[in-house]
Formats: sequence, C-alpha cells, structure tokens
Amino acid sequence: MTEESFEIEVAYALPDEQILLKTQVEQGATVLDGLEQSGILKKFPQIDIQTVAVGIFGKKSKLDAALSAGDRIEIYRPLIADPKEARKKRAAKGKTMKKGAPSKK
Repeated sequence: MTEESFEIEVAYALPDEQILLKTQVEQGATVLDGLEQSGILKKFPQIDIQTVAVGIFGKKSKLDAALSAGDRIEIYRPLIADPKEARKKRAAKGKTMKKGAPSKK
C-alpha cells in the first residue's frame, strides 16, 4: 500500500449470500472505480451498474462520488414491495382483527 492508495470495502447481499470485498484504490478514486477494481461486477454480471443504486455506509451516492479511506460501498437491490404500502396493509389488517376480537371487561 502506497501513500497514494487506501483500502475500501464493497458490500453486496443476495437473499442467500453476502459478499464483502476489500480492495485498494488510488487517491481520487470514485465509487465506480472502487466497484470495478473490486471485481464485484465480474463476479455478479447481473449487476447493471447504470441502473443499480449504490451508497457509502447506507447513504445513497452517485457513481462519480469520491472515495475516502475505509469507505464501504454498498450495492442495493431493488425493493420487492413498497415499504409504505406494506405497512398500510399490515395496519389495515390489524384494525380488522381488533374489530372482530372480543372486548375486555
């Protein structure tokens, strides 16, 4: 490791597999550089770098964002269900169940 390079991590999770790769990048490297240098895009060709959402430590980021030493790039998969809609359905189901439940005295 030279003074001009530093270590980052790249994280990607599938339902049955989680990957965390460490890699060295040069000073001035971007998120895209980190992804390419980690080899994650070759290991998982289904990742469409042009449409996939990425972030650094849980905060959404652009591919041209500069990296810092110790950053963890996260690759996000699309959501299966809208969390707001799922919450509304659970709440509605709970209200229905409460109406039919016997009252406590």
